[in-house]
Amino acid sequence: MEVDLPAFNSALSSGKSVILSCNCSVYYSGRAESFLAGGDRIIIIKSDSTLLIHQPHGSTPVNYMKEGSSHTLLKDASKLILSSSNLQQKEYLRINISKIHSLQVLDLADSQKIQLTGSEKDMADMIYNNPALIGSDFKPLSREEHTRYGFIDVFGYDKSNTLVVVECKRYTADLKAVDQLQRYVKKIRQLKGLQKVRGIIAAPKISPNALQLLHDHGFEFRSVSPPKYLEKFDRQQQKLDGF
Repeated sequence: MEVDLPAFNSALSSGKSVILSCNCSVYYSGRAESFLAGGDRIIIIKSDSTLLIHQPHGSTPVNYMKEGSSHTLLKDASKLILSSSNLQQKEYLRINISKIHSLQVLDLADSQKIQLTGSEKDMADMIYNNPALIGSDFKPLSREEHTRYGFIDVFGYDKSNTLVVVECKRYTADLKAVDQLQRYVKKIRQLKGLQKVRGIIAAPKISPNALQLLHDHGFEFRSVSPPKYLEKFDRQQQKLDGF
């Protein structure tokens, strides 16, 4: 496949996006020194000059250049050379292209931000507004309570006026979650001079060894799943067997 070098380089300098599938070898110097022998790759150059090299498998690029890099396509004897450099990062990359399978130059626009839902903050908000998820007697006072030791997800009292610290985890709670809760409870006891502070982990699940450690500390577990504000989109998707 023939490539118009001036048109290609003009597209790069004007902020176009390029998707190139080719057989190539890759030399890189910067974060480390590396060489990738010839093979079929997909090269993506974005409008901010980020460059990604993908092999036919896996989700992570085998090599990349950060935004702000400069790229130039040159012809040397029987092969094309895509040369990239980022002087600020002291990174250099050379792609020797022996065969081009396909080439797309695109003028793309996208100003949207991804909407994240179901975070631990969302869980804390949900518990604050629905304290019965923790217990019928739980009275939340604050969420994302800042202390010198970190952020406590939900802070409150029970009917006995005992201070309650709730640590939220959006996935399965593990030993690290129990250790984190234990540190919060210990520091709160010391800070306020209290003998008793209840510690509760709120998560969809908890591992068996974490549950044992939790009980060893005298803490509690509540099975709480993060809110799924976007789950309506999942319901609208047609299953494969419906086609």
